Amino acid sequence: MSAGMQQVILWVVLFAIFYFLLIRPNQKRQKQRNAMLAALKKGDRVVTIGGLHGTIDLINDENNTIVINAGGHKLTFEKMAVQSVIGESVQKSQ
Repeated sequence: MSAGMQQVILWVVLFAIFYFLLIRPNQKRQKQRNAMLAALKKGDRVVTIGGLHGTIDLINDENNTIVINAGGHKLTFEKMAVQSVIGESVQKSQ
């Protein structure tokens, strides 16, 4: 086997290891996050990237913003600022 062929095989093996250890898991996490953001609905209890806990009051799909009621204050965030959903829809009695 020539030295050039060994180098090609080495690069292919390194790329395969890189793909299965880094790229593929990251794509899977990104797909899960996008599904979570797409499933957001009014009343969901969420935590933002900054650590703010609140309940979604309004979702505006035109510019991807949400309004969160946190301790009586309404704050507007980008959808991408939501880190996780900590509870399903909370029904408010009106």
